Amino acid sequence: MVLEKLGDSLKATLSKIAGSLFVDQKLIAELVKEIQKALLQADVNVKLVLELTNKIKERAAKEENAKGLTKKEQLINIVYEELVAFLGREKRTVEIDVKHKPYSIMLLGLFGSGKTTTTGKLAKYYSKRGFKVALLGLDVHRPAAMEQIEQVAKQANVPVFLNKTEKDPIKIYNQFKEEYRKYDVLIVDTAGRDALSEDLIEEIEKVNTEIAPQERLLVISGDIGQAAQKQAEQFHQSCKMTGIIVTKMDGTARGGGALTACAVSGSPIVFLGVGEKIDDLEQFNPQGFVGRLLGMGDLEALLEKTKEAISQEDAEDLGKKFLKGEFNLLDLYEQMEAMSKMGPLGKVMEMIPGFSQFKLPKEAIQVQEENLKKWKIVMGSMTKAELEDPEIVDQSRVERIAKGSGLDTGVVRDLLKQHKQSKKMVKMLKGGKGDMAQMMKKLKGGMPGLG
Repeated sequence: MVLEKLGDSLKATLSKIAGSLFVDQKLIAELVKEIQKALLQADVNVKLVLELTNKIKERAAKEENAKGLTKKEQLINIVYEELVAFLGREKRTVEIDVKHKPYSIMLLGLFGSGKTTTTGKLAKYYSKRGFKVALLGLDVHRPAAMEQIEQVAKQANVPVFLNKTEKDPIKIYNQFKEEYRKYDVLIVDTAGRDALSEDLIEEIEKVNTEIAPQERLLVISGDIGQAAQKQAEQFHQSCKMTGIIVTKMDGTARGGGALTACAVSGSPIVFLGVGEKIDDLEQFNPQGFVGRLLGMGDLEALLEKTKEAISQEDAEDLGKKFLKGEFNLLDLYEQMEAMSKMGPLGKVMEMIPGFSQFKLPKEAIQVQEENLKKWKIVMGSMTKAELEDPEIVDQSRVERIAKGSGLDTGVVRDLLKQHKQSKKMVKMLKGGKGDMAQMMKKLKGGMPGLG
């Protein structure tokens, strides 16, 4: 998880509130101290930390409980709301307007920020949403920049316009000008420098004037921490940025500093780079991000991933079968396929409200991911009749399936056991007065900002 240590610290702090008998000044002071410690360890600016925690302390002391909330729930709600405000409050999306063809997105940034890699991630992101995307390579200074953007374009399965011999970025842009109209989105990779120098700014300003892009996004590496604020402010002053992409957010302790520094720079964060793979790009939503940090989940991000993994029609059909308890191994296989497309199991689980609070060890998640791979192989060795009715799989069939798949009989039994447990869980959820809709309503009602 992004900022895993910060998330664990904040969740532990909120657990103390939930476990306390009553809320008093001592508890509030302890809460504030723990939040300060967690944020400072994540490299957040001291002044900003003090401002945030003073607001929490002030609101906790003065505000009456919101309707339907206990004093403890109100305190957790205050922490949530102030952290969301701290990180920008509202989600800023980059909506593609196909009236502007192509809709141009120009990426800016220094050396080592992950700019060229991000062009590929953005290309994949918008391609999956049905847009026709192309890349344009204008980094004429860095050795091998053109080769890198070629590789990135290949990974994203989109075309790229470039000229390996020309050193004037404006001439390269104009060389292919007639071609761009064939595409909905044109993502432009520009040159970077070791520092924000006058010649870099002059070049970017000329390119910006010539292209007149609809979006100018600054790419900043999460591992630079608080220094992100100065970079963001300087680029914004020179290029009038429309947003920021923070990269390398997976596993960096300094990411907290970069996020908050960008948030106070006056430019909204629009995307986070959360891994090395071409799909590891997430839209930044302060509410969902804080929800995941605090263990409340992120329903919006989960639904977005679900849409990418499985069509609405298939999801509805599968959902009906699951609710009726009628699903077979073929349906379970479809569900597993969708889950694998949504990304690593650990990342998916932290988006599900309530699931991120379970202290599942990383080893257990890795084992489960390995199981999914093995179960797919097992299903490949089963007959259609066995997949449609797992109840007919007796000991002799288990041995035949194991032999055919090249796996142990225990793996086959584990799959059959998983199917039975899934059906049992659905029956439990259907039991009593509650149904799925009511359950989701309760979950959302229990999460500040998501009700």
